[in-house]
Amino acid sequence: MVSRAERSLVGDWWLTVDRALLAALGILIVVGLVMLMAGGPPVASRLGLDTFHFVTRQGLFLAPAVLATFVVSFLTPRYVRRLALLTYVVAMALVFAALHYGPEIKGAHRWIAILGLSVQPSEFVKPAFVVLTAWAFSEATRRPELPAAWLALLILPVTIAPLILQPDFGQTMLLTLVWAGMFFIAGLHLFWVLGLGAAGGIGIFAAYNFLPHVRERIERFIDKDSGDSFQVDAAMQSFANGGWLGRGPGEGTVKRILPDAHTDFIFAVTGEEFGIAVCLFIVAIYAFIVLRGLLLAGRAEDHFTRLAVSGLLLLFGLQAMINIMVNIQLLPAKGMTLPFISYGGSSLFSLALTMGFLIALTRRRPRSRLYEREYSPRPAGA
Repeated sequence: MVSRAERSLVGDWWLTVDRALLAALGILIVVGLVMLMAGGPPVASRLGLDTFHFVTRQGLFLAPAVLATFVVSFLTPRYVRRLALLTYVVAMALVFAALHYGPEIKGAHRWIAILGLSVQPSEFVKPAFVVLTAWAFSEATRRPELPAAWLALLILPVTIAPLILQPDFGQTMLLTLVWAGMFFIAGLHLFWVLGLGAAGGIGIFAAYNFLPHVRERIERFIDKDSGDSFQVDAAMQSFANGGWLGRGPGEGTVKRILPDAHTDFIFAVTGEEFGIAVCLFIVAIYAFIVLRGLLLAGRAEDHFTRLAVSGLLLLFGLQAMINIMVNIQLLPAKGMTLPFISYGGSSLFSLALTMGFLIALTRRRPRSRLYEREYSPRPAGA
């Protein structure tokens, strides 16, 4: 236990973070390793790798990722914004580099090699995009004389344009939904709600008509006979095999034929081996993190923190929801990882940054003169 009389940096951190949120994240990380031990070995064996190749690599990624979350969580809101800006600039530069120099994998240029590691830069764009969007929306409210409102509107097309070129429709849709949610939280008029809905419909229509892989996935979702629906059918079979209590650890069979059992369809593997009950428990953890975070956001005194925390939680919750809905055939396949459970170094470090920002912004901080200068509305003409 840390004494309240202790004034060390770590002691202050421990007394100001939300420990219930930390505990939920810790449980989710442990659950993720257990689930990966179920879904990873069959895929590794098919690829001719060591049985626990993916589990070992995830463990190696996990240590620096947790450290990154811990370090970022010490930042003040001002330095969160600065780190987000730096991350956004670097990640977007790498996204453009991947378009021209990255290898083509499954018809897309989403990856680039850095120091011998394959990195997906778009993963790091997401948390930085949310913080910068919150910053722009809050500044538009606090200082109307600045062009922050235009920046808040333009940051979306600037960000998603290269993602569409990759193409990465899943990340594009996720960022658009998060941006629209933050726009709504910032207090947009009903006219804009209808306008954004119409723009989203036009975007989906255009993607269906001009992007063959999007058309193929939508048609396959609507009509199974129109194309190969093997993975989603196998995923549904996993839940039927597992029932409520599952077949037991290591007893699953569908994971042996699912190509993405360790990434996109790890939730289905969980359903077969551990049952629907454990799947509902995992959903409850995600729901607790989102609801707990929203409660903390509601207590924040400044507009930027409320918007940024809400946006980060939207990003986290929507990504989990999309993955789960794909697994139970409520959405077309998206290639979206399940946060902290699916295998993936880029995804894990992106989530570490997201949670670092979230913890940093939800820490309890005493109101001070510095706070007053940074967040108090400025009088007209000041």
